[in-house]
Amino acid sequence: MTTLAAPVTQRMILRGIRWHTYRQLAADLGEAPVRLAYDRGTLEVMTPSFEHERINRLLSDMVQAIAFGKDLPIEHAGSTDFNREDVDRGFQPDSCFYFGDRVNAIQGKQRLGVSIDPPPDLVLEIDVTNRSLNKLPLYAAIGVPEVWRFDGGDLVVYCLRDGVYEVSDASDVLEGVRVDDLRHFMQLSYEISRKALFFRS
Repeated sequence: MTTLAAPVTQRMILRGIRWHTYRQLAADLGEAPVRLAYDRGTLEVMTPSFEHERINRLLSDMVQAIAFGKDLPIEHAGSTDFNREDVDRGFQPDSCFYFGDRVNAIQGKQRLGVSIDPPPDLVLEIDVTNRSLNKLPLYAAIGVPEVWRFDGGDLVVYCLRDGVYEVSDASDVLEGVRVDDLRHFMQLSYEISRKALFFRS
């Protein structure tokens, strides 16, 4: 098994990479803690840091808590490998989620085929140290309705409208959720324990 380890988030961007090479690397890495993103010949290889994963888990917990509070069906698809050769793009998100009817569409499946199964409703992208490959075109090409992106200082919500992502002050896929409230919740995570954060009376 191939393993990669790094004390901090590290990114490497390679250009001129063929689709076959990208898919072979994904197969060789298997379950290694590495994220790949591919955009028409450009390949990003990323190993996450502790802070990266802390924010990833925090936002994931927030998404699940919101969905549970709304009694909304949810499936956490983690870093599932999404790729489509017909658009020459692919990615492994930090986290992603299906909600509502799309949960039923993938229920019971062991593998997802992006050409026949729906894309996730929401993708989380964490970029706490280095500017990464711009992945919004990847997500748009595969039809992801919403992306929450944290850049190490701020959380931005992008909603796909008419094929283009627009910055939004509220979530489209989780109705009633405002970005300012998410930012406030994230700030609290540095001040109080995770248990107190999610189980305050």
